[in-house]
Amino acid sequence: MIKQKVIKNTNIQKALEKERDQKFNLTLKGLLNDLNIKKKNSFNFNLLDMNKIFHINQIRNVCINYRLRFLDIKYFKNKIPNEAFNQINLLEINHNCSVSEFKIMAPSKLFKLTRKDDPLLFVPITNEHYYLVYKWGNDLKPMRKILMWPLKNIKNLFFTIFALTFIITLITPQNLFTKNPTNSTFWLLYFFNLKAVMFIFFFYGISMGKNFSKFIWNSKYNKS
Repeated sequence: MIKQKVIKNTNIQKALEKERDQKFNLTLKGLLNDLNIKKKNSFNFNLLDMNKIFHINQIRNVCINYRLRFLDIKYFKNKIPNEAFNQINLLEINHNCSVSEFKIMAPSKLFKLTRKDDPLLFVPITNEHYYLVYKWGNDLKPMRKILMWPLKNIKNLFFTIFALTFIITLITPQNLFTKNPTNSTFWLLYFFNLKAVMFIFFFYGISMGKNFSKFIWNSKYNKS
């Protein structure tokens, strides 16, 4: 009996951990204790879980890959669970300090609508490092990274357009247009399809106010 392989949802915390450089982790405590680093929130670094500390570049890369936002907590429109507040209180008790300047990583729509899609609550510990306080909600859909890949940047978008057009042209019966299909016929049909696909992509992008992921991951403005 053949076993079907189940595609699992994406745990965004695991994606962050995968993005993080292991060599960076080994020297993290030393970096955080460097007096030249601008610290935020009066944490005792010896009490922090090093596995929950992420550099802003790692957060940025994951946000771009999965088309997520990383914004101040004031822009988050959903309800934050009591467990998250319990974790905050625990941090403040253990570190004898008041914690502030919270950030949340989540899909864009969670900053506007009520949905359940894997938010992560962070607090800064330096100007470039963030501590993961709490994760809640459901994991991301397993195909999200692939589906959002064209929206990472303009190079990915054009590659997707050209590849999709090529596939559409391959499956289009050329004998609908001519009795004697040739290579020239294929490429003429390809360029005809290319114009149609590009029109659809750019019309959708402009009408919906879309922007590339690398420009919106930390933007507070309403660009999907």
